[in-house]
Amino acid sequence: MRIAEGMPARMNRRHVLKIVAAAAAVPAGIFALRELAPPFAAESWQGESLGARAAMTLWHPNADFARRTLLQMLAEVERLETIFSLYRPESEISRLNRDGRIIAPSSDLLTVLEAARHIADVSGGAFDPTVQPLWNLYASHFRLRPLATEGPAPDDIDRALRRIGYAAIDAGPSSVGFARPGMAVTLNGIAQGYITDRIADLLRQEGFGHAMVELGETRALGAAIDGTPFSVGLQNPRAPGFIDRHIALAESALSVSGGYGTRFGNSQSHHIFDPATGLSAARLLDVAVTHPRAIVADALSTAIYVAGEAAATHLLAAYSGALAQITRTDGTHMSLA
Repeated sequence: MRIAEGMPARMNRRHVLKIVAAAAAVPAGIFALRELAPPFAAESWQGESLGARAAMTLWHPNADFARRTLLQMLAEVERLETIFSLYRPESEISRLNRDGRIIAPSSDLLTVLEAARHIADVSGGAFDPTVQPLWNLYASHFRLRPLATEGPAPDDIDRALRRIGYAAIDAGPSSVGFARPGMAVTLNGIAQGYITDRIADLLRQEGFGHAMVELGETRALGAAIDGTPFSVGLQNPRAPGFIDRHIALAESALSVSGGYGTRFGNSQSHHIFDPATGLSAARLLDVAVTHPRAIVADALSTAIYVAGEAAATHLLAAYSGALAQITRTDGTHMSLA
């Protein structure tokens, strides 16, 4: 989710960004947009996607066309929600987790599972889409103990870890299932990037050269109307809500992973788990990754956040064009390519 002035401070699972057109004044809203002169008009939408606040802004000389296109994009987002949402009981992901197997999976699901397997292989399992049993365990533990400072018992974590392992996903055109009982997947570390790319690609096909798509991850189609990059403010992971650095974004995507987005109880436990330990990842404070494709930025930011600085260069090398800015636990920053 991204928060700007005038928005309630509700955080999603991962991060808070503020996106503004470079050097613009800042009105209320998710995107602080500079005042645009004709012939371009801006059409905007704000809502929710995969449980996170979302927004789209399109610039086009024909306002009616932009408005109709925006409605078409929202219909596509709705279709993708029926595949990837953990909040909808009849989505493909929810049925897979409930039943252990689904028949005739969508091509979208197979594409994202293939991409997830690739980053899981490259990261040595630091990125693993089957960590959902850990989320279920922690959520249940802290739901019963809302003021707790300690996480689940080690034996409970060990039992959850035995249900984790991306290699046990059996995925093919006819069906997707699990090789072991009790397994479950979450694609929130990669599906939001896929949805962001899907919408940005469709907008490109419709002739849009300027758009900001923010559907869990961020992708800039082109740049601001005056040709300058969008300026994306990243919050200080030690002081959520305060912007401490900016990234220029044009014709590129950005994803930020950090443990400050969703905390459990009064503990230091958060939603990004290390599949090797069953604990919340704690090697870094946050990771910001840029890449032409949002799905790559999304997966890499999670993988690097879990694996740590020592693995970052290897992970970035597997995806040409990827750049990362990490925040160490002492608050210092490092840029990597």
